[in-house]
Amino acid sequence: MGKKKKQYEHDLADLQVELVGLTRWLRRTGKRMLVIFEGRDAAGKGGTIKAITDKLDTRSSRVVALGKPTPDEETQWYFQRYVEHLPHAGELVLFDRSWYNRAIVEPAMGFCTQAQYDAFMKAVPAFEKLLTDDGIILLKYWLAVDQAEQEERFAERAADPLKRWKLSPVDIKGRQKYEEMGDLRDAMIQHTHTDDAPWFVANFNDQKAGRLDLIRHLLDQIPDKLVPDEEIDLPKLKGKPQKERITAKAVKVPKVY
Repeated sequence: MGKKKKQYEHDLADLQVELVGLTRWLRRTGKRMLVIFEGRDAAGKGGTIKAITDKLDTRSSRVVALGKPTPDEETQWYFQRYVEHLPHAGELVLFDRSWYNRAIVEPAMGFCTQAQYDAFMKAVPAFEKLLTDDGIILLKYWLAVDQAEQEERFAERAADPLKRWKLSPVDIKGRQKYEEMGDLRDAMIQHTHTDDAPWFVANFNDQKAGRLDLIRHLLDQIPDKLVPDEEIDLPKLKGKPQKERITAKAVKVPKVY
């Protein structure tokens, strides 16, 4: 293992301990936390979310990655399908893309009308203020990546059978709209960067460094999150440890190694 990779894994492990502490604080206080991850395709949203949630209790943290809306959802209030995924007391929820699809992807790809886009941009600040006024801790991150770096990642995905699934037709079409999406991103931040819900931009040209920077920043937003981690003293078993003996009929998995 290279020195740089070893240092990254050491730093990430330290941060993951703090993330576990953050979820312990959320449970203790009943606070609700919502983190939105936005960025260009292949910026590193999925890897960052995985690094955050890797050691967390799935009962106190959740990832939301919604697909294309159904015909019924298309007739609903735009924010409706996102509202049902908001965090409950003591929960951390991470949105892998969010309602901000309507700010960039949808207008760039022609998936919404100009009137729908305009209505969305007008509504977002009020909608997010309702969330924060109700006590939800809301953090919004834009993961920034240069086009040359993005193209390298696309090429890597296209060449790797284990990563090809990450390349959707929308991703491929979006390669030709780098500048247009950049203009839409700037408009999004200009209209929706508020005191209640500011945007934070993280440099993700180096994904590992970007992950560490973003996680440190996320943790720094909750300065009073320290809750003692009580040690558990396991009582001794009575008698000798027993082997698992299954007497009911079942099909055994054959040994391979």
